[in-house]
Amino acid sequence: MSRPRRYHGCMAHRHSPRFLQIVDDVKKRVREVTVDEVKARLDRNEHFVLIDVREDNEWEKDHLPHAIHLGKGIIERDIEQRVPDLNAPIVLYCGGGFRSALAADNLGKMGYTNVISMDGGIRGWREQGYPLTRG
Repeated sequence: MSRPRRYHGCMAHRHSPRFLQIVDDVKKRVREVTVDEVKARLDRNEHFVLIDVREDNEWEKDHLPHAIHLGKGIIERDIEQRVPDLNAPIVLYCGGGFRSALAADNLGKMGYTNVISMDGGIRGWREQGYPLTRG
């Protein structure tokens, strides 16, 4: 029997096989960046929209500096009001990089051309000891 795949600090067996199939399929289409790349972009004061797609209670606990919150359940409904420019550079993140990849795929289907998912999510950010904002 093969060992379960590891996804940035979480064992793949915590997620259902069908969910992982969807994520694997989406990750073939979605552009991703690492936690370190996002930190470097923030340090360089690059202009991009950083969006946390986690649930409300996760956002309230802590989130990346300069991020806005559009949970995965509402991002498709509300993105055009918050980010009307379809060419705007957007980086999405979640807990580990799965939900953000799914959301990035949907935004691409909506016509957004410059959407990237942060692989590793906030867990990877925490592991690096990078700053977080609370409240």
